[in-house]
Amino acid sequence: MTGYTRANAWNSGGTFNNQDLLWYAKGVGVMQSRTLDDPNSWWFFAAIHGEYVSGKETGYPGWAYIPPAPSVPTSPLPSPDVLKQYWNQCQHQTWYFLPWHRGYLIALELQLREAIVSLGGPETWSLPFWNYLGPDNEYHIPPAFTEKKLPDGDDNPLFVDARFGPKNDGNIYVLSPPVNQDCLGNDIYTGSSPNTPRPGFGGPETDFWHGGGRSGNLESNPHNLVHVEVGGNAPDNSIWGLMSDPGLAALDPIFYLHHCNIDRLWAVWNARGNENPTSDKWLKGPAATGDREFVMPKPQATAWVFTPQDVDAMSKVDYTYEGLSTDARASDTMSPVQKRLIRLGVNQVEAATMAPDTEKSSTELLGTHDQTLKVGSAGVRAAVKLNSTVKNTMLETLASAAKQAPDRAYLQLENVRGTRDANTLDVYVNGKSAGSIALFGLRRASLKDGEHGGSGLSLELDITDIIDALHLEQAFDADLLDVRIQPDQSISDGEEISIGRIGVYRENGS
Repeated sequence: MTGYTRANAWNSGGTFNNQDLLWYAKGVGVMQSRTLDDPNSWWFFAAIHGEYVSGKETGYPGWAYIPPAPSVPTSPLPSPDVLKQYWNQCQHQTWYFLPWHRGYLIALELQLREAIVSLGGPETWSLPFWNYLGPDNEYHIPPAFTEKKLPDGDDNPLFVDARFGPKNDGNIYVLSPPVNQDCLGNDIYTGSSPNTPRPGFGGPETDFWHGGGRSGNLESNPHNLVHVEVGGNAPDNSIWGLMSDPGLAALDPIFYLHHCNIDRLWAVWNARGNENPTSDKWLKGPAATGDREFVMPKPQATAWVFTPQDVDAMSKVDYTYEGLSTDARASDTMSPVQKRLIRLGVNQVEAATMAPDTEKSSTELLGTHDQTLKVGSAGVRAAVKLNSTVKNTMLETLASAAKQAPDRAYLQLENVRGTRDANTLDVYVNGKSAGSIALFGLRRASLKDGEHGGSGLSLELDITDIIDALHLEQAFDADLLDVRIQPDQSISDGEEISIGRIGVYRENGS
């Protein structure tokens, strides 16, 4: 039976009247009082996710250059063996993204609960979640994170200086749109093959993967966008916020409430009948094939080694989420696939009986723009040349939607590189909005001496609705698609973003 309930951080107005937040602050304070090399410290836990302290950083984002608060220590370092075992583990742009972060939250929650109980707090305490897509003012950061002092006059451990917001003015909130939870409409966890342009709800199949490549739908939106919007850039553009960068993000206490919400969305997705991967490669994790294991320090610094199959269902963990049973009931009884078929002219009765055939799906390149693009403040446009044979094949499936599952279309910005994560790209196809993509993880993925050789990020958008609309408007006959990419804010000199290629793909059977 579930022992703990993770509740909404906006209960009691999101202030310190919410006892979950008050005790969270006190527990964070205990962990922050410990040294960097202590596996039970706040700093050690942040470094498990990612860090800029053991390398050669000579400026920001090196931890020595982070403005207080908090005052981030840079010594003493743990032994090389301990560092290698625990630090820099976070899984991004991978199908391990969700289970790894679930284990990470469980481990931190154990640390905090022990600290809270030692202070006389409740033994039932659990991490709250920030549902920035909730009603009323919940898109704002809970006020407890903006107070410099606790009710008793002590410094507030939840307060962070390097947290600038979407407009870079210290007002912290989440913009919706572009942030949404449309990912819940995806019915597959990962793509049908490692090469499919559709990474699925949970991310593409990989080995141990510390960032770089393609994000899954949930990771792209809302995860990445919220990170970048909360972190933002300093008003003078000198630094970016902690939440904007994977090597800094877990230093900010709001990180864990954000990830609680991401974990909650995974629980909602499962509760709606969607299934996680069943392959041994996912269930047993990367250690089963000789790669790094997933390991967290428990209280008293004992090691907890876990795999995805240890945490892949709410029945296997000791907590649930407030309101989960209600959230599990989709507000719309018509699936995204059915809605699409009706738009394409299939009657509602027939649409209700048709289902995607994900087992037989395959991918084909529809068009490309192969020249490197430089994205500055003014944005950039590119003409994507289409393969007429592939386009005509896709048009045939759109015209015969009542007889077979019509093709889907995806746009990828491939090998995207740059030096700053705290930006978002707005993408338009033939003047129609294709969505927004946050550049969370861009800097690390672009480092030539990094884990993946500076290959950068691959940013994907589902443009099926746009292609459908062009088809219905009889405007999908040209040999080109006009793609415009616009940053949401100015790009400083010397910080241009480069895009190696734009690819547009069709996927059939889906």
